[in-house]
Amino acid sequence: MAMSCSSPPRRSWPILAAGLAYLALAGCATQATDAGQAIHANVAAQRANPLPPPAPVAVSDGARVAGAQERYRTGRVIAPSDAGASKVGLAGAPQ
Repeated sequence: MAMSCSSPPRRSWPILAAGLAYLALAGCATQATDAGQAIHANVAAQRANPLPPPAPVAVSDGARVAGAQERYRTGRVIAPSDAGASKVGLAGAPQ
C-alpha cells in the first residue's frame, strides 16, 4: 500500500500561518545600535569633574624653616607683628 502525499492536517494551518507571519515581520525589525547614547551624553555633560584642580607647588626656604624649628625648640619664638587688622566687636563695647 503506497502512501500518497497529501496536504497537512487542518489544525496545523494556523500554526504555519503564524510562523510565516512572524518570519515576514522579523525582516522589518531594525536594530538600533545607538540606543541610549543621548542619555549617556547628557549624564556625562552634567557630571562634575571628580578630580580637583592640581595644587600649586609649595616653595619653602630650608634655612628659614630650620631657624623657625630651632627657635620653637628653644622657646624663642618670634611673635607675629601687628598687621593692622581691624578689630571686630559689638557697637559701643570697649575694645
